[in-house]
Amino acid sequence: MNNLLDPAILFFVLGIFAGAIRSNLEIPAAVAKFLSLYLLMALGLKGGFALSSNGLNAQALSGIGIAVALAFIVPTLGYLILRSWVSGFNAAAIASAYGSVSAVTFVTALQYLESAGMPAGGHMTVAMVLMESPAIIMAVLLANTLRHRQGIVNTGAPKIGKILHESFTDGAHLLLLGSLLIGWISGESGKVMMKPFSGDLFKGMLAFFLLDMGLLVARNFKQAREASPLLLGYAVIGPVVHAMLALGLAWVAGLAPGDAAILMTLAASASYIVVPAVLRYAIPEANPALYFGLSLGLTFPINILVGIPLYAKIAASVL
Repeated sequence: MNNLLDPAILFFVLGIFAGAIRSNLEIPAAVAKFLSLYLLMALGLKGGFALSSNGLNAQALSGIGIAVALAFIVPTLGYLILRSWVSGFNAAAIASAYGSVSAVTFVTALQYLESAGMPAGGHMTVAMVLMESPAIIMAVLLANTLRHRQGIVNTGAPKIGKILHESFTDGAHLLLLGSLLIGWISGESGKVMMKPFSGDLFKGMLAFFLLDMGLLVARNFKQAREASPLLLGYAVIGPVVHAMLALGLAWVAGLAPGDAAILMTLAASASYIVVPAVLRYAIPEANPALYFGLSLGLTFPINILVGIPLYAKIAASVL
């Protein structure tokens, strides 16, 4: 309930309400882009400052290792389940979206955990970056395998090398990694200098961005609602299963509750920006209304409103 009283979350709810009643409230695309870049830059700096203070110890490396493992396990499980419900191409695309991560969900979770007194380590930003690309690569490989089996010639399908290049040189990724490195190098003195930017402004900027995301969710909720009941069930139950898998691995590794809660959030999140942008041309046979509508219209708001505080509570009670 405390999460629902957070001003940032309330602005998210306001955005959903405004979109649902078809208000003309709108965040200009240029402003939304700026807010996204700001959050990535501030997030990278925060992670870099934390890394500079704490370093990469054995526990940090364990957390990163679990994140990479989840980046392969989650899309694999998703594909094996989904292929009996939808076509192979749609199964690969949906599994890729749910195997990748949502940076906005990650940022919101970090903010929630800080306010709850169980902050995650700065290395979890590294974990988030490493979790984004494996699912995309696996989806492209699966789609190419399906094309060969069906005898489909698709000369326009991008090669893995191109996918890798675009994944790691994408502007958002580059800004996040660059900011992380700058925060790491500048350390405590940099943290003090950048506090008005990456500290004081962060909560307000996040609230503004979540208002825009609420509007976007309302516009795409119809796509999610029109999916089959089985897919709707996957969009709700699947992320919880992924989160519990992350919790189990975190328990085995003896991670701190904050790190475990972030891993649970990352495993439960789904990409609605990077993955759809790549899959639109990488797997044109898949239906965007499924992998985009489900991740943004259903899974994202559930995680923001209910999932994050639930994962934090479970991690705190188990670890």
